[in-house]
Amino acid sequence: MTARTSASAAAAAHGGPPASGAGADLLGLAPDDLPDGLVVADEHGRVICFNAAAARITGVDPSDALGRPFGDALPLQDIEGRRWWQLTDPYGGLAIRRGQPERNLLLGGREVLVSARYVRSAPTGPVRRLVIALRGTEARRRTELSHAELIATVAHELRSPLTSVKGFTATLLQKWERFTDDQKRLMLETVDADANRVTRLIAELLDISRIDSGRLEVRRQRVDMIAAVRRHVQAQTTAGQRPDRFLIRMREPLPDLWADPDKVDQVLGNLLENAVRHGEGTVTIEVGPAKDAGGGEGTSVTVSDEGPGIPEESMSRVFTRFWRGSKRGGTGLGLYIVKGIVEAHGGAITVGRAPAGGAQFRFSLPVAAPAFLA
Repeated sequence: MTARTSASAAAAAHGGPPASGAGADLLGLAPDDLPDGLVVADEHGRVICFNAAAARITGVDPSDALGRPFGDALPLQDIEGRRWWQLTDPYGGLAIRRGQPERNLLLGGREVLVSARYVRSAPTGPVRRLVIALRGTEARRRTELSHAELIATVAHELRSPLTSVKGFTATLLQKWERFTDDQKRLMLETVDADANRVTRLIAELLDISRIDSGRLEVRRQRVDMIAAVRRHVQAQTTAGQRPDRFLIRMREPLPDLWADPDKVDQVLGNLLENAVRHGEGTVTIEVGPAKDAGGGEGTSVTVSDEGPGIPEESMSRVFTRFWRGSKRGGTGLGLYIVKGIVEAHGGAITVGRAPAGGAQFRFSLPVAAPAFLA
């Protein structure tokens, strides 16, 4: 007998309405259709509904729970080992109580997220139904692990530049007269570079926070994508890359593009840096007009290299947090931020294999409207 039929039978035996309720009947839903665990007790505190999700989360067979007192069917304890139902006393206590917020409780050594609703026949009347919602802790644990990994990554990335800054500044303060001007300049340039590294990391963390909360702001201005690409290639060659390593291809005319120039620079800089650091051979940047799925105009940019590329099994994880294509450093946050920026513009980004065998990233941005018209 399934949890659904058992719940209905138990409800009928106790003279109550069907376990799914009239509203659920209108929607064509049953307790087993719900993604979360559902346990319902009647006015006497006996379980009349115990759906399949509740059985999966708690490890309790529905046949062992139906018809039993809810406290015996779900002997929940708090972190200190106290019986939860004795503490909350759903059917007693203040008549104005409407339920219990979600809490992390223990059930036979298993962690379960539990919330409860007290259904009363009148605002201060007796409890007619006790509705208990159950959820597993896997999603919360994944979030906690992600946050812990983020903290560990940030701590690791901050330690090196801050140690350098601290060491050089302390040395200069203590022994300023012993160094030549060239030595002082070298140390100060190192401090400046490491300070910039810390600043970039902090900016990445702020971007991640805004992306996760949906608060990433886009300040649209007229953007010359070809000029932006050339500027970033020039920055790479100034930093020591060979000019002949880069090939720019343009397909004109391009439509007028309104986007956030700072964030477009962030996307281009990240993709070019990835191609230079993790790829090999010539880095090709193609800029041209594009059409979105709805036929709207836009601009696309494709960055490809001739390196080993990205394994097929890893392509689905490229834009997730902490993914690293190699052991050549980096926080593993850049492509996650790139995807968030592109999508905040209403665009799309994909990854694939380049014709020469390396990695190929392609993003497209819609024409959109300037900020003062948005």
